[in-house]
Amino acid sequence: MKRPLKGFIFVFFMFLGIQKGNAAMSFYDLTANNIDGKATQLSQFKGKVSIVVNTASQCGYTPQYKDLEALYQKYKEKGLIVLGFPSNDFGGQEPGSNEEVKKFCTLKFKTSFPLFSKNSVKGAEKQEIYKFLTEKTDKVIQGEVGWNFEKFLVNKDGKVVARFKSAVTPLNSELESKVQELLK
Repeated sequence: MKRPLKGFIFVFFMFLGIQKGNAAMSFYDLTANNIDGKATQLSQFKGKVSIVVNTASQCGYTPQYKDLEALYQKYKEKGLIVLGFPSNDFGGQEPGSNEEVKKFCTLKFKTSFPLFSKNSVKGAEKQEIYKFLTEKTDKVIQGEVGWNFEKFLVNKDGKVVARFKSAVTPLNSELESKVQELLK
């Protein structure tokens, strides 16, 4: 009797896996090209707390790069990672190539956190990372990105747990408190 039940359970869970297809179950199941165009498995960041932010070089919020780097430096040894995703979706404020974006960030703001290839974060051309962040998370987090420098907070297991609008700076007490809580 036990053997057929085990077989049924196995087949049932296989069926569930097939129904879900290859959809990411967590943020860390995804892959994105880094700023140099190399595929990066986000699973390498599993076990860390991630701040995922869409960036632009010519935006009023561009000085947030400085605070993103400061936050990263303050907590990276405790397990924080900042992941920057340049996008030209809002007002053409990221017109440069990946090479130009990388140079701008490292020279002007001394960023050392990972940057990814410039790509869309909204609309029909939205990259997979942002489809996950804006469509496959809790309803309170879902919705199109409204402007540059929106921040998504991802816990160590890859669950998106908070979202902060552009005007919320990286060193905002609410955002930093949430980071500290998740790092415990």
